[in-house]
Amino acid sequence: MPRIALLALCLIAALPALADARGLEGRDLAAMERVSSPALSPDGRQLVFAQRSVDLDANASTTALYARNLVTRDMAPPKRLTPEGWNVNSPSFSPDGATVYFLSSRNGSQQLYAIPLAGGEPRQLTAFEADVGTYHVSPDGRRVAFSVDTFADCGADFACTKKRLDERKESKVSGVVYDQLFVRHWDTWTDGRRNRLFVAGLPDAGAKPVVAATAVSAALDGDVPGKPFGGAGDYAWAPDGGSIVASVNVAGREEAWSTNYDLYRLDAAGSAAPVNLTTDNKAWDAGPVFSADGKTLFYRAMARPGFEADRYALMALDLASGERREIAPDWDRSPSGLQPSADGSTLYVTAQDTGEYPLFKVDVASGEVTRVVGDGSVSSFEVAGNTLVFSRNAIDTGDVIYAASPDGQGLRAITPAASERLPDVGFGAFEQFSFTGAKGATVYGYVVKPWNFEEGREYPVAFLIHGGPQGSFGNGWSYRWNPQTYAGQGYAVVMIDFHGSTGYGQDFTDAISGDWGDAPLEDLQKGWAAAQQQYAFLDGDNACALGASYGGYMVNWIAGNWNEPWKCLVNHNGVFDTRSMGLVTEELWFTEWENGGTVFDKPEAYERHNPARHIDKWRVPMLVVAGQNDFRVPIDQSLSTFTALQRQGIESKLMYFPDENHWVLKPQNSVFWHDTVNDWLKQHIGR
Repeated sequence: MPRIALLALCLIAALPALADARGLEGRDLAAMERVSSPALSPDGRQLVFAQRSVDLDANASTTALYARNLVTRDMAPPKRLTPEGWNVNSPSFSPDGATVYFLSSRNGSQQLYAIPLAGGEPRQLTAFEADVGTYHVSPDGRRVAFSVDTFADCGADFACTKKRLDERKESKVSGVVYDQLFVRHWDTWTDGRRNRLFVAGLPDAGAKPVVAATAVSAALDGDVPGKPFGGAGDYAWAPDGGSIVASVNVAGREEAWSTNYDLYRLDAAGSAAPVNLTTDNKAWDAGPVFSADGKTLFYRAMARPGFEADRYALMALDLASGERREIAPDWDRSPSGLQPSADGSTLYVTAQDTGEYPLFKVDVASGEVTRVVGDGSVSSFEVAGNTLVFSRNAIDTGDVIYAASPDGQGLRAITPAASERLPDVGFGAFEQFSFTGAKGATVYGYVVKPWNFEEGREYPVAFLIHGGPQGSFGNGWSYRWNPQTYAGQGYAVVMIDFHGSTGYGQDFTDAISGDWGDAPLEDLQKGWAAAQQQYAFLDGDNACALGASYGGYMVNWIAGNWNEPWKCLVNHNGVFDTRSMGLVTEELWFTEWENGGTVFDKPEAYERHNPARHIDKWRVPMLVVAGQNDFRVPIDQSLSTFTALQRQGIESKLMYFPDENHWVLKPQNSVFWHDTVNDWLKQHIGR
């Protein structure tokens, strides 16, 4: 056959694949299976993890557990462990590795269950008249420490809490009287309950589920885990099973402006009073974990009270002498996800670092820090035996669970990447760049190419601004603000980690406090110019800026102080009036630290970078997003933004969610959010 004819046949054969190729869409994100919570058996030979599946038509999701033998080198995929129809979370292993524990609401309330690793039917272990929020099985496997949201005077009588809630629902009176903050927190109006810790014995095989427990944190007027984002990592069993150490904020009427979380030793029998192990530190103490011999307590500690984005130091507390020391004082990063090695000589930690979130190991004696796994963002990990498992994601992968040796060698993927889950989707290539920003500092950013990029062409740009403000848009995957959804529409994406971003040293993070509108704006301006200079495919005359939370604030600030480059703006739950925000938000420590004091003490600080003072210069079309249950940046901020736009006759739209908080979490709402944002961009910059 002539070569020309053969080439023609090859091209024809390739046409269907080319025709089917497309970019990532919002509905792909909403429907894509997600993996999380890798758990290792004590010998490191068996892996269990959670996988979430979404039914878009039902607007609901379910999560199942899957298991994989890590010793076998076959290509068999992980096997489903929990039965069809069960929705479960929070897997962990028994001390002998034969049983997997998990939480499920299968029988009406969330309780603890167990299932043999070899397979079989789940067995219900607890039947409390309240939902179990988090849990840790004791080192000997005979008891469980767990959290429940209860009223203080109900103690361990869970029926008392349930009865009171039922009576409130049935009451014809809806009024509530408060005498201190918090009145509402994150997305929930407070009702007098707190997360509290309890301990119960686990039933023998064949026995009925346990229904009674002992209260162990009732003497502390604080939440364990802390609300709203605390978890099982807020407390830990001592190896001898005699006590539990928990991170608790006991602040009374000052709770809304206090970050003084202390580590308390709690008697597992509930008979002795709690002991504060970190009373000398008035800032945040978090993440307690014991060495295997129980002699040392490792944890993370901030130094500055009232600052939630301070650097965490790695600490070692000798429980016999009470002496403590910082392990790596010269390491200018803020670690999380702490786990000691079996011999206690090494700490495995994750920490943001220059646009990524790697896994590190830290030598306890010398403080030497070594990167174990990089190239993206490690979201969770466990080390046991000779095995390391972790979940890692990058801008183009989604979450993938990997197994390796504890030094990161022999890396192998256990679950598929996004490209394998979505074989017809093309992802935009990306790279990090740097430039000289405000104060002469080196500032970093990322550029993502359109999924269908061709050399020699220019592309409209989505300019994404991260929230926090102490946050980062780096090499990671997000199900809310994912640059690939914009690359999937044919746009290029630019993201700048301006002054205030995390992972570049604490001084860089600190720089934004008291300076929301100057250095960060200068970084965005210089980053935008540098990106256009370095990447010829960016169409700088055809771009929209988008941001949420602080990013939404910056969109409002840009609207009055740097509106020349933009064809449109998107403001998701952003701050409009910094002075109003100082009194209407719930965690007051945030606004008070950022402005150097209260609205009463420092009114000029709240006004210095207030977008509301510059609305007379607004002119760029803006899409505003608001969630009714957002109590972090309450809805009045979004409504004020939209009203200011409408009253001045500026093209604008309001996207309102009566059932969402600071984030848009429901699958169909997420699809609607992406469709609406993409329509707005298409209207103004094409594609």
